[in-house]
Amino acid sequence: MIISQYARRLLVPLALLLLWEAASRLGYITRGLLPAPSGILMIWWDWITGFQGTALDYSGHWAIDAGASLRRVACGYGLAVIGGVLIGIAMGWSNLADILMEPTLQILRPIPPVAWIPLAIIWFGVADPPAIFLVFLGSFFPIMMNTVYGVRAVDRNLVRAGEMMGAKPWQILLYIVFPAALPGIFAGLRIGIGSAWMLSVTAEMVAVRSGIGYVLWDSYYFVRYDLVMAAMASIGMLGYLSDLALRLLMNVSLRWQRGTTIAGKG
Repeated sequence: MIISQYARRLLVPLALLLLWEAASRLGYITRGLLPAPSGILMIWWDWITGFQGTALDYSGHWAIDAGASLRRVACGYGLAVIGGVLIGIAMGWSNLADILMEPTLQILRPIPPVAWIPLAIIWFGVADPPAIFLVFLGSFFPIMMNTVYGVRAVDRNLVRAGEMMGAKPWQILLYIVFPAALPGIFAGLRIGIGSAWMLSVTAEMVAVRSGIGYVLWDSYYFVRYDLVMAAMASIGMLGYLSDLALRLLMNVSLRWQRGTTIAGKG
């Protein structure tokens, strides 16, 4: 049953890859503009293993490049989780906190994170800090907004029950409001991790000289579109695995939600 479920999940991606490969081999797609999946897999394999040297200077360096990107995502996303959840809980729970912080945050929220790139480079230079800063910006707002919504959506009867039993405000917040708001918080976390990977790659294209985003941009300059596509596939795979880890954590944390499908049925 489990094997069948995973097979169904792979059905559409495999069908698209086979169609793409067939169109490329039959000449309907120009390989110079869009390499065939088989060619992308070959260059990706060399980027990982370095057996053939077809990825030039990047042969065998995939783990290093992926590790650099993963480090930046982990740092920026971790800061966004801490800040977004704490500020979101404060704004959702306290009217005073909402009045004080909401206008400033709502002014900053529509500004695209990429608009901060010039200032990030001026402030932090060309290194990891500007990339971490951009990842933080991209992840913070969806996490914060969903946390606010999750806190405000908590059933007030639960809060009243806690008050009637003599619970202190911090106990209500910690043991009633926070667990009840977790579905909304996890929704923000999942949106935030996708934004984190997008901003990491964007930052690595212009502000850092390492990582998958840098390889993607450098390969474009050398007209290595197969390596560009391999970098894109790497980003997609790492983003999917990050989201999968969050879904597994969500399943464990929300196992008390009976009758609700957390990760989705096959």
